[in-house]
Amino acid sequence: MYATQESIYNIIPLKEVEAEKPPMYRSKHSGKIPPTASTFGQGGTSHPQATNLAGDAPLKVVPDKASRSMGKHPGSHQPDPQSFLKKNDKTAAVAGLKEVKRDQPHLLQPVVIKEKKKPALPPKDDTPIMNLVTSKNFVTANAVETILAAPKKSVAVTKDYLRKEDYGKTPAYLHKIKGDIEAEYEYIRQLQDQEAFARSNQSRLLSDDDKHQLILGLKAKWEAVNTDYQATTHLTKLDTIGKVKRKETYEAQLQQIEKDIEKLNRKNIYVDQTA
Repeated sequence: MYATQESIYNIIPLKEVEAEKPPMYRSKHSGKIPPTASTFGQGGTSHPQATNLAGDAPLKVVPDKASRSMGKHPGSHQPDPQSFLKKNDKTAAVAGLKEVKRDQPHLLQPVVIKEKKKPALPPKDDTPIMNLVTSKNFVTANAVETILAAPKKSVAVTKDYLRKEDYGKTPAYLHKIKGDIEAEYEYIRQLQDQEAFARSNQSRLLSDDDKHQLILGLKAKWEAVNTDYQATTHLTKLDTIGKVKRKETYEAQLQQIEKDIEKLNRKNIYVDQTA
């Protein structure tokens, strides 16, 4: 009603208030993380029906496999005639000696320098002494010196084992071995003591009241089984497998109950508490 009335304020256009656009929301979690407890993408594997239950899998538990069921389309297995192996695709060209000297001179240096087995050659300015003449016959002189030389006396040094420091004593390594053996025996004894203590704590003596109650229960069970057994004793012809099995079962149960009652009639009976 007020908007249709004539007013000077309607001549002045209103200022458009631009709404501030909030910054785009960006999640701190990666968009590639698979969803928690997802039921998709686990078929044909040993994974359970729901994957990524803990929610900490960085990638898909079962990765995607292209052409998994139907295979690739016909003709995709043929090689591409344009993608052939070209020269120096897998190996680079061998650099020349000039390039190696310029760029990589360290490759020309020897890694290991071998020791010289022969003496070095004499230098050029090393000249022998000339004009020296002797009349000595070195072959004859060496033979005479060898013949007239006295033989060398070998000094035989015998080791006196009676003067050794550890003579008559047990070697140190035997003491070490004995110590190891004693330690092993002690460890075995400790294990045996622990096992005996554990067995003693696991069993208890059955009281007379408990024995009496067990015997009464076994007798009542024997009466029930015997009643069922007596109901089938009039059958003289066991023509089916069920009748034979039923009779054998009753007889086995009666024998087992009688054995249990006989065991309970003993003086001291220990019961395993862990059973």
